[in-house]
Amino acid sequence: MLGIKRQPATRSVIGAGMRVQGPCTFSDGLQIDGEVLGDVTAEGGQPSVLVIGEGGSVHGAISADHVVIGGTVVGPVLARELLELQSKARVQGDVRYKTLEMQQGAVIAGQLQPQLTPPPAAARESQAQEPTDARSPPPAEPTEPTLDFDRP
Repeated sequence: MLGIKRQPATRSVIGAGMRVQGPCTFSDGLQIDGEVLGDVTAEGGQPSVLVIGEGGSVHGAISADHVVIGGTVVGPVLARELLELQSKARVQGDVRYKTLEMQQGAVIAGQLQPQLTPPPAAARESQAQEPTDARSPPPAEPTEPTLDFDRP
């Protein structure tokens, strides 16, 4: 998973009944069972895991390699590798991810934006160097499909 051999350890916990105001940065792993009013960001350079438990909530932007949401998030979410949405997850904000796992019952109120791996530079260069044929027609515009029952 994540292209790494082992899952990062959860080194920090924001426990149930605890409220943190302001931005939080962490390395390795962070478990949130309480409430965070601010952005939660993993430090770069090492694999990171952010777990928001069923009773946990974040009001702010989230950014980590592997994000597991079981509680509530109000704000944008960036999962650079994997986003797991458990059945009681509630996300209000745009979600960007490389890989998504979503259980039945999870709710997202926002846009889902997969982060696709760009093509290799050699492929882009060969596409740019292909000569265009002046006689070829322009690509057709997509049309709405219709059901015509009178047509054989």
